[in-house]
Amino acid sequence: MTREKLDAKIKEVSSILNKCKAEIGKRVVGQEKMVEGMLMSLIAGGHALIEGVPGLAKTLAVKTLAEVLDLNFRRIQFTPDLLPADLIGTMIYRQPTGEFIPRKGPVFSNIVLADEINRAPAKVQSALLEAMEEKQVTIGNETFKLDNPFFVLATQNPIEHEGTYPLPEAQLDRFILKLKVGYPDFDEEMDILRLVGDEKNINVQKVAGSRDVTDFKNTVKQIRMDPSVMEYIVSIVSVSRERPSRKKEFSKYISYGASPRASIYLYRCSKIKALFEGRDFVIPEDVKDVAIDVMRHRLILNYEAESEGITTEEIVRAILSYVQVP
Repeated sequence: MTREKLDAKIKEVSSILNKCKAEIGKRVVGQEKMVEGMLMSLIAGGHALIEGVPGLAKTLAVKTLAEVLDLNFRRIQFTPDLLPADLIGTMIYRQPTGEFIPRKGPVFSNIVLADEINRAPAKVQSALLEAMEEKQVTIGNETFKLDNPFFVLATQNPIEHEGTYPLPEAQLDRFILKLKVGYPDFDEEMDILRLVGDEKNINVQKVAGSRDVTDFKNTVKQIRMDPSVMEYIVSIVSVSRERPSRKKEFSKYISYGASPRASIYLYRCSKIKALFEGRDFVIPEDVKDVAIDVMRHRLILNYEAESEGITTEEIVRAILSYVQVP
């Protein structure tokens, strides 16, 4: 593809993605970071974890995303009594023929909302995470490929811990992004009242389809990244694993640094960030913009950090300040 054709293609895709954001914005006031993060995870071929208190339009946002992209959508409410079969499906007996046939579960969809994933026991979480990783599930003796695209958006409530089963760090690492959703400001909440206070039915238009999502992914692969920016990404991740020193005191708060998945997802997401901006090349600011969402759930802090109230976000910012920008 020539430079001129690539520039035109990137502008076209960037325009479509901006239209997607605008359509979602008709129903979801604010939360631009969450909407962008969902699109970024989908295009990157991964999944997202959203943490936020109830009532912040997480479900509405992902449902609207499915409508705008004309994709199938299923919502699964995770509860302590949920079984893996409730998620992936099971074999049922057909009496007329005397045979067992598979009955597929709600995971067979393009976009799956795993609502309050930390309320389900480990077996159910593992069943979902296996589907996320392998893009397939096994029911009985048969293996079934999941729909393409397949995107899981899992939510968890940060204020309720009773009766929950926190995701292990190794499973958290499988999510491309962990997005934190906060309360709207005063003006945004006024807009929310005007928009949905009277239960208005707000229609959104279909902007793209499953083939377009594949096209987005192919376009991202064409975006250039200078070797110096790649070295910058690896430096950010590798510094999180180094021993403490006077220059990097933040390291004393880290028990375990980020895995190589962090480098891979920083690479992918920074390219997608450049696509959102309509560029055919990545700049260090793209890496900085996505670094916190990519790394916040991949750093394991020690008791010293917990006692001093140090957060992973603060550690990532300290790492970004320490690593020299190319």
